[in-house]
Amino acid sequence: MNISVHRRVTVAAALAALALGGLTGTTASASPTGATAAPDIPLANVKQHLTDLQAIATANGGNRAHGRTGYKASIDFVKAKLDAAGYTTTLQQFSYNGATGYNLIADWPGGDPNQVIMSGSHLDSVTAGPGINDNGSGSAAILEAALAVSRAQLQPTKHLRFGWWGAEELGLVGSKYYVNNLPATERSKISGYLNFDMIGSPNPGYFVYDDDPTIEQTFKDYYAGLGIPTEIETEGDGRSDHAPFKNVGIPVGGLFSGADYTKTAAQAQKWGGTSGQAFDRCYHASCDTTANINDTALDRNADAIAYAIWNLSTGSTTPPTGTVFENTADVAVPDNGAAVTSSVTVAGITGNAPSTLKVGVDIVHTWIGDLVVDLVAPDGSVYNLHNRTGSGTDNIVQTYTVNASSEVANGVWKLRVQDKAGSDTGYINGFKLTFP
Repeated sequence: MNISVHRRVTVAAALAALALGGLTGTTASASPTGATAAPDIPLANVKQHLTDLQAIATANGGNRAHGRTGYKASIDFVKAKLDAAGYTTTLQQFSYNGATGYNLIADWPGGDPNQVIMSGSHLDSVTAGPGINDNGSGSAAILEAALAVSRAQLQPTKHLRFGWWGAEELGLVGSKYYVNNLPATERSKISGYLNFDMIGSPNPGYFVYDDDPTIEQTFKDYYAGLGIPTEIETEGDGRSDHAPFKNVGIPVGGLFSGADYTKTAAQAQKWGGTSGQAFDRCYHASCDTTANINDTALDRNADAIAYAIWNLSTGSTTPPTGTVFENTADVAVPDNGAAVTSSVTVAGITGNAPSTLKVGVDIVHTWIGDLVVDLVAPDGSVYNLHNRTGSGTDNIVQTYTVNASSEVANGVWKLRVQDKAGSDTGYINGFKLTFP
């Protein structure tokens, strides 16, 4: 991970994003269809790639940095694996600080070339060490995901592309070069770019980028299925290779397990590990070796990558039956304070709401036992969804079924949330209604 830039990007900015032709739907949109089940990514395979990258570093002065022999050997290693698996690979050269740099681009045959799902990771290390967590971990995981695509002979609806970037540690040089040299017509074909920079930190957190709501929710859904709470990624905002893509309007997302920020007591309680200690004490140091990896985090994140690639690329492009009205703007829930609402305006639905109205609720909160959550119909009728249950459980990510057949469908519907006790905080992350 590069340390030259640090900025915060809000969900509101992400919502300025793309219409349904891309990934984001902020008002009425078709709900996603089921996709081919993603495979379990073998942890042993990902770790073997890390062992190989460590061996390359050891044989080349202890690092895999831009302009050094260890970096070129790393690119050649990844390229050989992909060539053998049936990918079309392109080695893109650039020059920086008087040295030749390389990006590796790999395309899986097939899929709609006008809808590209791209996954990327930087492959270079700093000069101080071999860079096994930063960022062998992301590079190895997307390599194994790409190989899993080949093993499955996946035939996704969208076109799959993978990228390994050079000179990220010197200011996102490789990814900037790729994006800047991509014609506008080609940029417009990228439906989403997924970035993975440090996903095996030894004292890990589970952070999800909040830039594009659909990509964000895909990762959150995966972790919700495991019962693992996530947090919005803030430490690396703008500091990794998603930034050049985001800056030209491409939807971006990704995962992160933490760098040199300190894990809090609350984070240690929810994720394990050691509070008061950095997520990665070997960040940008010589000790960032194969011993600097948390296997559980690496395994979970690698599987989450596959889940996102499969689900974002293999869904049908034919709108299914049903219309979704959604609001993904964040609304802060004050601690032991007044109720707040997130609203959606339903239009174009004939007659009354259904008896099986689906109410999608995504609330990030550290103690859901404090919360009362209601659906408020356009005429003011209240349907209680959650009433201070769940004790100290984190977050509500759930779809409720409500008999709203007595309500006129069209109008402003609200999700109302109130925190009725002290000491815990959170926000409404998303609210949607699905009409069959």
